[in-house]
Amino acid sequence: MKKLWFQLHWFVGITAGTVLIVIGLTGAILAFREQVLDLLNPGVLSVPAQSGPTLTPPQLAQAAKLLRPQERISSIIVYAQPDTTVRVFFAPQPGEQRGETIYLHPYTGALLPELHYAEFFEWIESLHRFLLLPREQGKMVSGTLAFCLMGLALSGLYLRWPRRVFDWRTWLTFDTRMKGRSFLWGLHSVAGTWVMVIFLMFTFSGVYWAFDPIRDMVDGWLGTPRPPRAAAAAKPKLKAAKPPKADAAELDLAWAAFERAAPNWNMAFLRPPEKASQPLQILWVTKDAPHVRARGKILINQQTGAIVKNEPYAEMPMGARLQSTIYPLHIGTYFGLTGQFIVFLAALALPGFGITGWMLYLKRRKAKREALAERKRLAGGAAGADAGDPVLMAYASQTGQAERLALQSAAALQKAGVAVHVHSLEKLTPPQLGKYRRALFVASSFGEGEPPDPARRFSRLLHDQHEALAHMQYAVLALGDKHYVEFCGFGQALDQRLRVLGAQPLHPIIEVDNGDPVALGRWSHALRELSGAEAADMSLSAAAPDTDYASWRLTERVLLNEGSVGHPLYELTLSGDAGVDWKPGALVDIWPGHYGAHETPRRYSLASLPQDGMQLIVRQERHDLGAGVGMGLASGWLTARAALGDEVRVRLIANPSFDAHAQAALPAIYIGNGSGMAGLRSHLRARVAGGEARNWLIFGERQRAFDAICADEIGRWRDGGFLPELDLVFSRDPDGGHYVQDRMREKADVLREWIADGAVLYVCGSLQGMAGGVDAALEEIIGRAALEAMIEAGRYRRDVY
Repeated sequence: MKKLWFQLHWFVGITAGTVLIVIGLTGAILAFREQVLDLLNPGVLSVPAQSGPTLTPPQLAQAAKLLRPQERISSIIVYAQPDTTVRVFFAPQPGEQRGETIYLHPYTGALLPELHYAEFFEWIESLHRFLLLPREQGKMVSGTLAFCLMGLALSGLYLRWPRRVFDWRTWLTFDTRMKGRSFLWGLHSVAGTWVMVIFLMFTFSGVYWAFDPIRDMVDGWLGTPRPPRAAAAAKPKLKAAKPPKADAAELDLAWAAFERAAPNWNMAFLRPPEKASQPLQILWVTKDAPHVRARGKILINQQTGAIVKNEPYAEMPMGARLQSTIYPLHIGTYFGLTGQFIVFLAALALPGFGITGWMLYLKRRKAKREALAERKRLAGGAAGADAGDPVLMAYASQTGQAERLALQSAAALQKAGVAVHVHSLEKLTPPQLGKYRRALFVASSFGEGEPPDPARRFSRLLHDQHEALAHMQYAVLALGDKHYVEFCGFGQALDQRLRVLGAQPLHPIIEVDNGDPVALGRWSHALRELSGAEAADMSLSAAAPDTDYASWRLTERVLLNEGSVGHPLYELTLSGDAGVDWKPGALVDIWPGHYGAHETPRRYSLASLPQDGMQLIVRQERHDLGAGVGMGLASGWLTARAALGDEVRVRLIANPSFDAHAQAALPAIYIGNGSGMAGLRSHLRARVAGGEARNWLIFGERQRAFDAICADEIGRWRDGGFLPELDLVFSRDPDGGHYVQDRMREKADVLREWIADGAVLYVCGSLQGMAGGVDAALEEIIGRAALEAMIEAGRYRRDVY
């Protein structure tokens, strides 16, 4: 459901949202229309206050008649403030839509200069309300846009709804240090929360004015129904308006009666009748009125000065008073100058949402295009001599090394004219496999001989496969590390299962220990035999060239667990190319060149985001050598021997099986121990930066007093509402004795609830003990089938070592 709402949100945002940019800009321009016009027209809307009395409306009406003797006054607006000018409106002449408006000096009745730029604001208002369309069509379009804005506001609220709904920081703050897409998303979502109420106010008033049936329904609820409209008829020819027969003395009586009835008036809107026998209507606002549209209404007999009807605003029905607030709320004047400024900012935010929404959309589209291009590149085979009988190049990769070798192998075969289809085992099924006559597998092993997480589904399906593959020839390049008991375990299991199903090996399985160049040479020879191009260059390398390494500097080293019974744990900060980018969960290879070129790089999880600089959390490995204690080649150098400022050769490694799930809004559970905090911390920082608050950290160490690593940062996340669930377990504390898997079992009900809500699990830390224990605990809590389903959906992501 959330994915559906997300799709609707961005679709409406990039369609209707683009037009809403115009609505927002014009609304911002109109927010201070009166103030801007006064500034651009000095001496027209306001004049300096004088010591003498201002003219009364009867005197001003007489002055207007002298200026326009052949025109009928339709209304006069006067103010109690002595520095505000008087507005006189005349009835339209034949062929006019509306009559002329003039401004009179409140003390002399003199005609003031014409108001300039008013036509510009009228054009802006027409664009804002009707998009320059005919009135009725424009109302329908603007009303539909109002509904779209309502949908954007409410769906945006739903999409970022946090678990701790009463934590204001979660709703209203984000980290301004964020960059790129995280910054855009944080700004978009948090700003949307700030202005959501105002946007809903905009949408209600917009829909109310746009659709007559809705307006009639609301007016009916409020008890203020509009009189029915007369049927449309041919417009009669307008005759020249004649001045009313009422004289100034009659207006004097009426005005005197008004001042007795409303001594606290601040603004009076007089509507002289066409016939002297009809009453004078005055709408007025008191000096203590709650808003500018809080108008009372009075009808006065002009001949006698008797009040025909008097309805002060305070005595009007509640429905009528509520109706009068719609316009002041829409333009912000209900809350005075502060309200106008807030509405101005909210209107300006609409273009901001449109721009940030488009930027997020384009970034997402770019990422999808890149992914599509990559898939095409992986799946596409060369148009060669053997195009009708392509070779399958399948890979099972946890950290990307197997994928890189598969791509190198495919490129070498394509160069020799062999068509190749490259696929990850993540999406491959045994029936699809059976369509190929020749298949090559590059298979890494995970942990103690397990398949990589993306290949677990394929491994299970192949194990259940009964259809023979006797028509197929295959070869397996197995990647592993002899430090593990089950060296190349998955590659061996894959080779055995294919043999059982009747597939014929092109040559025996080739096992590669940590990028062994001799073993890779044998694989290159096998590729040459397959392609029939003995002279072709098919040299492969498990590691990227040394030119892929960049020079960084060790700038900071902080001991995180002083006094711990465990080996020292350090936070290391490296400085280098500020333009380098990586995703949460990424890895970094560090070349311990100080020990000689024969050594292989050491791989660590990045503990930071690009905007934080490159940070690692490294455990100092120690070995009992009999005559003393030795340190790990890379960890010992990084944590003890290297001086601050020393060069460190590093290479970024993508970690697709542990990067963030594509649906960022899903809840996330982070489980780990020890230096596994590195990979978890990068993810949590990204979640906090993105405003995703439903996170759960389950982290284990030895003693709370010495091993509470990153405690301050974790505390800030918790206080900020980003860790509604937090479990820190310490195995050697007297009241502890627990491991993360034990805490998972204790909170099995909560864990099942989170998983049912779509949570993604991230596990980072030691393979021995922790990772296996977490796997077993999950199988007990949700069952093996549900766990496999999570793996296949990419919701169980691991980086263990």
